[in-house]
Amino acid sequence: MLRAERYRHFIEYFSTNQPNAETELHYGNPFQLLIAVILSAQCTDKRINQVTPSIFRDFPTPEALAAATPEKIFEYIRSVSYPNNKSKHLAGMARMLVEVFHGEVPSDINDLQKLPGVGRKTANVIASVVFEAPAMAVDTHVFRVANRIGLTNKAKTPLASEKQLTEYLPAETVRFAHHWLILHGRYICLARSPKCETCPINLFCRYYEHNHTEAALRRAEAAKAKKLKELKKKKQLDFIAKELKKRSVDKDI
Repeated sequence: MLRAERYRHFIEYFSTNQPNAETELHYGNPFQLLIAVILSAQCTDKRINQVTPSIFRDFPTPEALAAATPEKIFEYIRSVSYPNNKSKHLAGMARMLVEVFHGEVPSDINDLQKLPGVGRKTANVIASVVFEAPAMAVDTHVFRVANRIGLTNKAKTPLASEKQLTEYLPAETVRFAHHWLILHGRYICLARSPKCETCPINLFCRYYEHNHTEAALRRAEAAKAKKLKELKKKKQLDFIAKELKKRSVDKDI
């Protein structure tokens, strides 16, 4: 199947079945989403959603968070991954928002990446979710699923994957496709044991196509080997039977 055809099927399926896919992180404004996304690095959304309510309550504005020390912030996020680094990132991010961006979350991806704790992936999330920009944030789910389906080809890095996806996807679908890929990877196309047999898009999935064909060939080869083994065994038994019959005749004579 050609890649363009895979993209067509991908867009048709998800735009019909998950037209309004969105992040599972809870937030009420751009500043809160920025906090949540920074915290979510190498951590589950479920855990982040458990932690952020108290942060949002006690630090409702960039100014309030900027006034807090990393040590103070640490007490709120000790249960997430890498709390020491993330507490410093949040404090630094808030200070820069106040000092450089007048307390507003910038919409430009390059400006977003100037903030402590904000890499390209986080910047793309904010740009696409908050500002509806055609930005593709590539996390481990997006990277894995895009490759398995066949939307990307030989993409060795998240940036290479991002470039291929934004090249082939219509601009108006990019911000939704990010969530389509994440949710599909989170619940169906699992890293270690993808649910291929029940996957609703396996008909146009390169991974399924390859493994299904390989599995069918292996089964065919196994069946052929079994049949040959049975024929060989039958020939041996027939030979033994003939020999016994021959000996019996010779004995009678």
